Amino acid sequence: MNQENTKNRLICDPKLKQDIRSRLNEFQPVIHQRSGMRQAAVAVTIVDVWDDPGVYGLQPREDRKQDAALVLTRRASGLKAHSGQWAFPGGKMEKGETPEQTALRELEEEVGLTLDFHHILGRLDDFTTRSGFTIKPVVVWGGTGKTLVRNPAEVESIHRIPIEEFLREDAPILHQTGTSEHPMLLMPVGDSWIAAPTAAIIYQFREVAILGNATRVSHFDQPLFAWK
Repeated sequence: MNQENTKNRLICDPKLKQDIRSRLNEFQPVIHQRSGMRQAAVAVTIVDVWDDPGVYGLQPREDRKQDAALVLTRRASGLKAHSGQWAFPGGKMEKGETPEQTALRELEEEVGLTLDFHHILGRLDDFTTRSGFTIKPVVVWGGTGKTLVRNPAEVESIHRIPIEEFLREDAPILHQTGTSEHPMLLMPVGDSWIAAPTAAIIYQFREVAILGNATRVSHFDQPLFAWK
């Protein structure tokens, strides 16, 4: 994306927070009731770009540090499942936990960000993966000036990717896989891309929370490396 283009610029401020909350309040998330699936939750967290070092050709500018961003991670290479993949902070729901409790707990455990229930803005649709999980995305307001510290046992790197980047005209990228009647969804970022399921959640966040569209994403397929 041409970073000189300010058409889609979003500032991490109270107005954006209220706009996202209002759109999520009007959205009715789809909850999956599928037997045999393990339940997980992720924190789709909005912060400012602030101190992000950049990723794959996407370098933040000094005058854009107040821009709103999503917190994403690359999973640690030593993990048994989905190592190295893009992810939101999140994990398996423990017995008795709500999705909101899990999302906030995992946010603290993985990137050192401690928030409470007042920071929760709403929910997106459940996404059931080919690897046997039903992911419940919880949208969380992190706000400005937050320091993020990775847990090296779970996280290889932390990235604050400007939401503007996910409004690119070439997003999403859809590929027919031959393994499903539905295409695989990718979201470009810098000169690379993020795959579903994380990409599907990003895309729905864009559509629902930013653009106000009631777009559904749970039908999109995932690449083979995400099946296990």
